[in-house]
This record gives sequence, C-alpha cells and structure tokens, in this order.
Amino acid sequence: MRARTLMSVAVMGCVALLASACGPAKAEEDADAKNSQPSASKRAEEPSATPSTAPPTEKPSAEPPGDRPAPRTKEGAIQRYEQYLHALGREDIDTVCEVAGPAAKKAEDQGIGPCTSTYATVFQMISPAQKQALKTATVDPQRVNVRTPDKIEMPVQAVNASATFSESDLGSYTLEYLKNDWFITD
Repeated sequence: MRARTLMSVAVMGCVALLASACGPAKAEEDADAKNSQPSASKRAEEPSATPSTAPPTEKPSAEPPGDRPAPRTKEGAIQRYEQYLHALGREDIDTVCEVAGPAAKKAEDQGIGPCTSTYATVFQMISPAQKQALKTATVDPQRVNVRTPDKIEMPVQAVNASATFSESDLGSYTLEYLKNDWFITD
C-alpha cells in the first residue's frame, strides 16, 4: 500500500472517529434541524417582498453541461479540480461528493463512513481563512503531473490560494477520466 494512501486512510479514520464522537443523538438533532428548514427549492418558489437587483446566482453543477462529455485534457482535469476546491470552500457537500465519489467510495469500503458524513467533519476542520481561500483557488498548470491521458496528479503545491495549504491539511490528489468526466480517485 502506498504511503500516501496509508496516510489518507489514517486521516480519514481520525475524521470518522471525530464524526462518531458526536454520537447518534447529535446526528438526530442535526437531521431534525435540517428537516425543519424549508428546502432551497421551496424558498426559491416563495416570492420576495423586496425585488432584487442582483442577478440570480446558481450553484455550479457538478455534472458536465448537457450530455457532452467533459474535456479529456489536462485543462479539463484542472477545471474539475478547481470545481472541487471551490465546493470545499463553500461546504457544498453534493459537489464535493460528486467529484470525490470514487475516492470516497474506496474510503467507505475501508470502514471510514459515507462521503457526506466524512466531509461534514472535514468542513469543520478547515479554518475560515482556508475556506475563503478555497472559494477562489486556482491550479498552476505547470505543477500538474500528467501520468497518462486518463490520469492526472494534482499536487498540493499546484494550488494557488490566498492561504497556504500543506499535504496534511489539503493533500495531493489523483484525478482519473471515468464516465466522461474527471473524478478524484486517490
């Protein structure tokens, strides 16, 4: 087993341990609180008392536009990884778990827990300054390693952000082209 994979499993194990420390009562309280709030689609249907002059903002989709496959290029992988970084900063669990799905599935199979609960804990471990920096982070294409046309490594050193990230707090990732898009697999 590669050292990085072992380190990732160990970190994810700690995250799962922290998540389980909340206990089922806390999880139920969180679920009850979440269920009592109106959904975003319900709120969007309700007319606003004050008209807004700002253009509507839409959450970027984790899915490629239409039925077109994502570009099978280094630039396509960088764009997808930036989407993940921005979602991490926004605490957008749906997009994070979409992009990191294959890696999260491997971790779950090793007993870490489902992606949504694992990343909910990860969000709590990221400082507010780091979250803000991730929202606008970019990737330096010259620091990205193309292993094969379908496998690209994104070292933490390639992330350009207003906050500093290390291997221990963000890490490096491998993206693979699967099912017409780029996904984090390791």
